[in-house]
Amino acid sequence: MKGPIVAIDGPSGAGKGTVARRVSEALGYRHLDTGAMYRAVAWKALLDRLTLDDEAAVAGLAGRARMVIEGGRITIDGHDVTSAIRTPEIDRAAAAVARLPRVRQVLVRRQRAEAEAGGVVMEGRDIGTVVFPDADVKVYLDASAEERARRRAADPAHSGGTAGQAAVAEAIEARDRSDTMRAASPLTLAPDAVRIDTTGMPIEDVVETVLALVRRALRKADG
Repeated sequence: MKGPIVAIDGPSGAGKGTVARRVSEALGYRHLDTGAMYRAVAWKALLDRLTLDDEAAVAGLAGRARMVIEGGRITIDGHDVTSAIRTPEIDRAAAAVARLPRVRQVLVRRQRAEAEAGGVVMEGRDIGTVVFPDADVKVYLDASAEERARRRAADPAHSGGTAGQAAVAEAIEARDRSDTMRAASPLTLAPDAVRIDTTGMPIEDVVETVLALVRRALRKADG
């Protein structure tokens, strides 16, 4: 029997990455950050001097690129972009790439193939609604806009360590608009997902809440 698929969705700064990593470690499952795939494609598109709204060109790149996500690192066409894709510039570029339906089609196919064997914690914005609508466990992490901005401003990987909270809040608001209003796979709460508001909630408590949901699903599957 293949292991379960745990889908963790939510907006920027809600804690998806940290929670998904810790849950996957606790369960011994693979962790797949789908947002990193869009970021890597955006990074490579900029490297190749593609216009980010050229859907055919970016989708072609996404389809032929060699991407490896393993052990918290990501490479694309031999380039280790683990750190390079965590910048405000790539935040914006990834949002532009994520709006392209053909790019999403290509990457959704890749994501499904990556999780074919199960036993995976997959984080993103459309995992429980589009990529795996029948996921064994669906979680939607959220937090207040102020809390999310505070977290991102304190995270050098995203803010560069220099952006003030007001600037980060503005960037997050723009990303929220892009994610929720795009025509292809918008960010939304799946009807059967468990929403967890992480505002002021210790990360350990969030992780334990998700683990409890997974254990309940496993008990149910065992009959």
